[in-house]
Amino acid sequence: MKLIQIFLPLYDSQGAMFPRKPFDTIKEELTEKFGGITIYQRAPAVGLWKENESKTVRDEIIIHEVMSENFNSLYWKKYKKELEETFNQDVIIIRVSDIQLV
Repeated sequence: MKLIQIFLPLYDSQGAMFPRKPFDTIKEELTEKFGGITIYQRAPAVGLWKENESKTVRDEIIIHEVMSENFNSLYWKKYKKELEETFNQDVIIIRVSDIQLV
């Protein structure tokens, strides 16, 4: 079993919150395709990364995750590209982990 997590920004590069519609669309698409979704949105996670030696960038994100029996790399690469365009991001993080259900 695979756990696929998508890290989505809440704000654009100017600090404006993204509209609700793209998040609703993602929720509907992934629920339809994978039969369910978990969204961590009540307390946004905070991501920090070093842009260069003197600048640390802060981002508030929400995480969408789905479980699947397999991982279709081509599908997820295409979906990642679509999300990067939708949210005007250089990189959207999508990670996949092997999990075992009890």
